[in-house]
Amino acid sequence: MVYKEVDGEKAKKTNPLIGLLLLLISIVLLLTTGILGFIFGFLQQFFTKGLKGIGEYALKIAVSIDQLGNVVMQHLFNIIWIKKGGYKFGNRDETISSALGKNKQLNTLTGFGKAIDKLLDFIDPNHSLNSIDYFIEPLEETL
Repeated sequence: MVYKEVDGEKAKKTNPLIGLLLLLISIVLLLTTGILGFIFGFLQQFFTKGLKGIGEYALKIAVSIDQLGNVVMQHLFNIIWIKKGGYKFGNRDETISSALGKNKQLNTLTGFGKAIDKLLDFIDPNHSLNSIDYFIEPLEETL
């Protein structure tokens, strides 16, 4: 059972079937309207802010995809990228790089996790450490 806490009130049980239904609806909406929204947003940013606007728009999309990846890949990353007791992947408000950086600080990356971090550092020096978001509320337990 999934629990939901609302503004400090006692946690309420939510129906897991609702989560599955909402997942299916969100996938259908993305597939049917995502391209139109992307093209419209791209053109709107280009005509109002030029290349800078396109870059800002692309960065927002990249961060959102990264946050989605942190949730979707959490189980695998928690096994292959971090040692037991490390900072868990899976927070929907955090990027993969932020969680990776926190584990780098804690020295809880596995060999594979260190290799991924070194690859990112090659592309963008200190990427994972610079990506750490200190304002993320930690989850007691990831799903």
